[in-house]
Amino acid sequence: MSNEIDTLATALYVTIDDLVKTRPDLAPARPRIGFTPQLTDAELVALAVMQALLGYPNERRWMRYARKHLRHLFRYLPQQPGYNKRLRKAAALITAAIRHLATDTSLWTDDVWVADSTPVECGRSRETVKRSELAGYAEYGYCASHSRFFWGMRLHLIATLGGLPIGFALTGAKADERETLMGILAGDPALAAQRPGQTLICDKNYFGAGFEAELAATGIQLLRPARKGEAERPGAALFKPLRQVVESINQTFKAQLDLERHGGRTLSGVIVRVLQRILAITAAIWHNDTTGAPVHRSLTAYDH
Repeated sequence: MSNEIDTLATALYVTIDDLVKTRPDLAPARPRIGFTPQLTDAELVALAVMQALLGYPNERRWMRYARKHLRHLFRYLPQQPGYNKRLRKAAALITAAIRHLATDTSLWTDDVWVADSTPVECGRSRETVKRSELAGYAEYGYCASHSRFFWGMRLHLIATLGGLPIGFALTGAKADERETLMGILAGDPALAAQRPGQTLICDKNYFGAGFEAELAATGIQLLRPARKGEAERPGAALFKPLRQVVESINQTFKAQLDLERHGGRTLSGVIVRVLQRILAITAAIWHNDTTGAPVHRSLTAYDH
């Protein structure tokens, strides 16, 4: 294990600990009278980020690894069931931590965003589909990038060109990408209000005069490739190289952060595991930006 991930975990712990002290409402609710957790909320968040960056999607294997190699960082490490329960209850804190770290980077003010969605597969066999607790949330969908059908959900992401998550949503596999994008912006009006003239680059599925008018009303200019039968649209020369940027961001989630091997079996389990990976990439970008690393989205210093 490298010193770099130790440094990131320490910096992240201090930052999240300060956040919880100033915003105690973000910590999971606990009885007034009872045992004080031996693993603090800030330590839990740091441990979750290290799990994602080091590539341990299986929580039992991760806790075995942590007890053997991370004793110098954590005074106490729970068993897997306790870690899983704590993590699921910390979803609100993880969400707040993502925004807190993102706004503390130089990438937060970028005036160009990209938006796309990527599959979050939740099962493959017919028996899994029939018996899963995710029935009603997960559904069959089609991934055009890989020309395949899947059963699960979709992660919708707005990010900077450097890969910093700006907004996100987890939906069923068939959810309309345009409606979801507008829902993300409506859920956080300050995102667009604080950035007049923001440019948003999407693929050709984000189409429609009404959709573009809604975006324009929020001060966002949409750039996308022309659909079949449409006249050439502005910025067409930019789309081919920038499309690779979008795909590389999704590939970071899938190949390096094991998004499709999340292991969630319930809705709360899938949600927190997706949030865990969004926090991991945000924390890495935040730390790389703070330390002056040449590539903000590089995870190579932390994945071994």
